[in-house]
Amino acid sequence: MPLLTRMLNAPLSIDVRRGAVAALGDLLADKRIATEGRVAIAVGPGQGDQIAEQVRPSLSACDVFQVEGGTVDAAVALAAKLRAGSYEAVVGIGGGRTIDATKYAATLSGIPMVSVATNLSHDGICSPVASLVHDSGKGSFGVVMPLAMIVDLDYVHAAPGRLIRAGIGDVLSNFSAVDDWVLASEQCGERIDRMALTVARTAAEALLHLPGSIEDDRFLTVLAESLVLSGMSMAFAGDSRPASGGDHEILHAIDQLYPDTANHGELAGIGAAFCYHLRATRLGAGGERLAEILDCLGRHGLPRLPGDIGLSAEQFTEAVLFAPQTRPGRYTILEYLNLDKGEARKAVDEYVQAHGG
Repeated sequence: MPLLTRMLNAPLSIDVRRGAVAALGDLLADKRIATEGRVAIAVGPGQGDQIAEQVRPSLSACDVFQVEGGTVDAAVALAAKLRAGSYEAVVGIGGGRTIDATKYAATLSGIPMVSVATNLSHDGICSPVASLVHDSGKGSFGVVMPLAMIVDLDYVHAAPGRLIRAGIGDVLSNFSAVDDWVLASEQCGERIDRMALTVARTAAEALLHLPGSIEDDRFLTVLAESLVLSGMSMAFAGDSRPASGGDHEILHAIDQLYPDTANHGELAGIGAAFCYHLRATRLGAGGERLAEILDCLGRHGLPRLPGDIGLSAEQFTEAVLFAPQTRPGRYTILEYLNLDKGEARKAVDEYVQAHGG
């Protein structure tokens, strides 16, 4: 990808701190995003309305729209309102579902989008991918990356802790995705974008041994930056490859087979750990990384085993077998090993027995 394209795909501004929302009016007033200041604000449930009221006085010509969930229908409805109002930009305020719907609506409308995240649950807060629910389930859609990103740590601290911890699992899964990408290059000749690979790995490395917890501003700042880097790696690659491998195939399989089992980041963390278990036991590599990931997940109170999310070994085995069907054409450790039902169940049992203590 040409350097200029890479630069255009990177966010214009990233602000992570307490009180960051107060700077939203200044960001939009500097004319780089909205020349005439005609801006729409899309909010989700919870804190979105509160933030919209906070920034409204600094935006002379803005309208606020409620986003009804992270669905394709909600995004299309928002896009129709954006086109009808001739807005120069849209600000998406809320969690992952609201931001994903706003990204898709902004892309359909051909206008830039500013992302204001109220939690740090996954890398969708700043990525060129929107995960939306449609009539046939949930799908991933290519969208334009947010032009600017704001994370106000005051609002993040007020979000449910489980959602914040989930972001850790999503970033850690980059390790598995990157190794799957390298495997696909070696086995299938798939092209690797080294910039994307390096950025994705750097995002995960920053968190792996980071001291502190989600109670600390410093930890949350690094988590936010890692999620942004993960999103940027996908923009550089042109798809989700550097942040979505066999780990996310398992995630999507569980979502389809056993809906509402756990959230995105929790499933990504378990998927990554299991993929490294396969590498360690079947390829003789990755054992040290597996130990590091399991330690990090445990340190932050994230699920590590199927039972931690209410799945039996049999159910998790079914998800592992179904996983490759969720991403046709993507080559990962799961496609490489091509486990049959007996082999997959044996691998799951070994994983639970080895790490269930």
